[in-house]
Amino acid sequence: MLDSLIVPLFVTTDLPPGAELAEFGALLTDAARSLDHGGVRYDGFLAGKVFWLDRPVMPGQRPAASTELRFAAMLGYLAVSGGDHEVRSVVADVRRAVVAAITARYGASGAPAPAVFAIRERDVRERTPEAALFIDTRDAVPDLATATRAYL
Repeated sequence: MLDSLIVPLFVTTDLPPGAELAEFGALLTDAARSLDHGGVRYDGFLAGKVFWLDRPVMPGQRPAASTELRFAAMLGYLAVSGGDHEVRSVVADVRRAVVAAITARYGASGAPAPAVFAIRERDVRERTPEAALFIDTRDAVPDLATATRAYL
């Protein structure tokens, strides 16, 4: 079994009108596949669920306009190869990769950069909506995928 670190993760950002959750999920999982720390590359595997964080529509209110940015989120687990990583630096590395991927795809949409942070494992289980869309890193290191799926 590969020595690894598993980090429960929350990612959220505003996406432009017309953006799709599946594409957002693919951007995240692709960004996590290969991470960099000080010029040293290491493998990653991200699995979780993506969903919209739309504001609730109260009686008498109109839903958000189709031209507005939409708030998307992912709750899941990031596994990285090697046992010598610290959670803080892994989160910083994946944050850089996610910000680069989202910016490359959607450009400067006027929204702040994506927020990426470690959370409690319990929060992933308790706060992920049932209807959320499952995502995972394709063609990743098999041992990382196996280690992560034990948490799902």
